[in-house]
Amino acid sequence: MFSSLSEAPLTTGTALAGMMSTKEELEHQESQISTVQHAGTHVALGTRSASIALSSTGSWRDSTRSWGWLLSGAVLVNVLVLGCALVSGSVFNAQHVTSVHLQLYLVALIVSTTVWMVFYKAYTCREDEAVLYKDLHAGPVWLRGGLVLFGICSLIMDVFKIAFYVGRVHCDSPVKIVFPAVQAMFVLVQTYFLWLHAKDCVQVQRNVTRSGLMLTLATNLMIWMMAVTEESLHQTVYPNDTRSFGSRSLTLKASASDDSSCVCTIAACNVFEEGYYYLYPFNIEYSLFASAMAYVMWKNVGRLVDDHGHHEHRFHMRDVLIGPATGLLVLVAGLTIFVVYEVDVLSDEPGRKDTALIMYYVTNTTTVVLMTVAAAAGCAVYRLEQREHAVGKNPTRSLDVGLLVGASVGQLTVSYFTIVAVIGIGVGGLVNALNLAWSVLTIVELCVQNIFIIEGLRREPHQDTRRASIFSNLLALQAHDERRRSSNVLTPRGSIAISVHKPLPWKRKLLKEISSFLLLSNIILWIIPAFGARPQFDNPLGADFYEFSMWVAVVNIGLPFGIFYRMHSVASLLEVYLTS
Repeated sequence: MFSSLSEAPLTTGTALAGMMSTKEELEHQESQISTVQHAGTHVALGTRSASIALSSTGSWRDSTRSWGWLLSGAVLVNVLVLGCALVSGSVFNAQHVTSVHLQLYLVALIVSTTVWMVFYKAYTCREDEAVLYKDLHAGPVWLRGGLVLFGICSLIMDVFKIAFYVGRVHCDSPVKIVFPAVQAMFVLVQTYFLWLHAKDCVQVQRNVTRSGLMLTLATNLMIWMMAVTEESLHQTVYPNDTRSFGSRSLTLKASASDDSSCVCTIAACNVFEEGYYYLYPFNIEYSLFASAMAYVMWKNVGRLVDDHGHHEHRFHMRDVLIGPATGLLVLVAGLTIFVVYEVDVLSDEPGRKDTALIMYYVTNTTTVVLMTVAAAAGCAVYRLEQREHAVGKNPTRSLDVGLLVGASVGQLTVSYFTIVAVIGIGVGGLVNALNLAWSVLTIVELCVQNIFIIEGLRREPHQDTRRASIFSNLLALQAHDERRRSSNVLTPRGSIAISVHKPLPWKRKLLKEISSFLLLSNIILWIIPAFGARPQFDNPLGADFYEFSMWVAVVNIGLPFGIFYRMHSVASLLEVYLTS
């Protein structure tokens, strides 16, 4: 074939050259067609229902939107404030406000939210012109996949809870069986709802939809608040006296149930109890994922979206090796140290406990140092790359940045309180010195990583130009069909696309290496505290300096936000990886 091509007349070669058009020319033609179609869409808006047309412009739209925001905001504030009061009462005055009262309140919220989601699915989204646009940035597949994964773990947790309280039904309230059953139903309905409708930009029944989404957000935040409170009380080590913290294992069993005189009649009760406590981190993350998706849906109500320039990005590990390999090493090392720490820190031997704390501090300090260096290198690459920033409204990106900065305040609070305590008492001994170093370096790492992630989210994504493609012109091929036959050139009837893989430029490759390493490192920094490591209580420094009640408040408020920060960083770093 190639020999016949070389022997073809010069005119044939010229014709073939004229027949070929570059990918850029075709893309330019497609963009012109898309622009015409997009303009036609806006023309069609003029023939749509009066409510949508009127709400697109004018003061009427502003007044109805403001009314809807005020109404839905009032729903959120009232539900959350009442819920906070009930949670606080169940913790500090359990005789008058019990956990049963709180669970009844949550059951009412869950049932109301479920009814609204069924109403939305059965009625609202089926109306004519209800969902004219989809926000392609909202609810990406990895976020919905994470929601499903955490939802499955939440369902298993609810099954364990039901089994545990069935064995205590003779001496405990049946509400404790009803609540996990209702919550399991809620997880199923909500996961299905968010999987299908996370991208919706609803144009009808806006006030009802906004209020329903704020109710959904408030319900998930209340479930998160209750789970964080129970998990924090479970992990908190209350000292037997002012000089010693005592045994953490005894404290865990004592705090696992409200009434120690109520004996479970099922042999596997201890397994169910420990099982659902270990699944709490997944339930906490599920509630936060659902809250974020509900908030984005709320922001998109009535929004007219133009995602003409949206680019889909596929996940692949091609050309990336050092970052994932180093991240996996950090992950495996962290898991190993975590297991050893959990075993040794419960020992009554002071030497083993100090050794466990030293291993913990050294591992975490090394990890945050590596993460700081990697994030700083990524920021330097950003300065060299000179990529433009994304413009236009994007509720998903705004929420990502806000949650990232807000959640990091929790870990910053714990770190700063620790620094003041160590300096106030005096840096005496290796344990306190490592504790101080870890706290200082964690603050630096949080700041540098936030800059790296936020800058990565703000930048325009790369368009994949690594595949050079040549497309054949069908009209020209048909015009010269006889000449091709005479020269024995075989050309298929459809368009031909010849793709050649080219390596990533070094800047993009380095950004992907850094993003993948930071992603895996944040996973281990999420796992360790989420599954029970509490050096803040195992090391008595903070409790001695601030008094135990004050230190418990600082840790139990700041640490859950720090845990969420790590998981949210994982999600944001995945987005940075895909767009690099």
